[in-house]
Amino acid sequence: MSTTDAVIRPRPVPDPRLRLFVLHHAGGSHVPYRAWAGHLPPEWELCLLEAPGRGTRRGAPARTADELAGVFLEDVRPWTDRPYAVFGHSMGAIAAYELTLALRDHGLPLPCWLGLSAVRAPEHHPRRDGRRFDLPDAELRTAVLEMGGTPREVLEEPGLWAYLEPILRADLQLAETWQPRAAVPLPVPLSVFSGDADKGALPHLMETWAAHSSRFVGAHVLEGGHFYLQPDPSALIHRIVTDIRGNSVPGGEPSPVEGTL
Repeated sequence: MSTTDAVIRPRPVPDPRLRLFVLHHAGGSHVPYRAWAGHLPPEWELCLLEAPGRGTRRGAPARTADELAGVFLEDVRPWTDRPYAVFGHSMGAIAAYELTLALRDHGLPLPCWLGLSAVRAPEHHPRRDGRRFDLPDAELRTAVLEMGGTPREVLEEPGLWAYLEPILRADLQLAETWQPRAAVPLPVPLSVFSGDADKGALPHLMETWAAHSSRFVGAHVLEGGHFYLQPDPSALIHRIVTDIRGNSVPGGEPSPVEGTL
């Protein structure tokens, strides 16, 4: 699969004014995010990234944030010729943050906005003694069911579980063993999001992401748990569009007029 083929565009836009890259959660895929295209401004293009090991993407699942960020860096590289933004949820937020650091390290154009959802700031990332990715089969199924986002019938159907289990274990290992490096704050507008019932992403912990961007936009709390963006993402997408329009222009410089994008 070429890097250009790796980017999934549910509604291709011939000459987009902005590309929005969306990175999915642990155990997930790009599929739940395809419907976002219908909520975006018509001149914006939705670009979905798929982690290795699922769908048509070959290869073993990534087990570290650096590995996944490296894969996504090559995916995004050909598409940085115009303004773009990046949003990630849960594991996807870890990947989105590390991807942006990698883009900066490689001297590539930075996103004009970064959105991180349902992941604490690096200094508050939980260090678990008992890792979920090492749990026995039955306990892992229970833990995944409690997390939400995965239908019970998927966990109980032997064929689907056989496909999903190695992906889940790798994704959870990535998220639970993430060791963020000390980094200079990004010069990119940064918004963070969480559900009001998500105990793992409490507002005061999300707000500490402010130290990781010189242009922190704010922390937004929406109704719901860890998967507050399912099944209806419209409130989140409205907030994303508002934040991008109000805080970014090509190149990531401050916008003098709201709605330039």
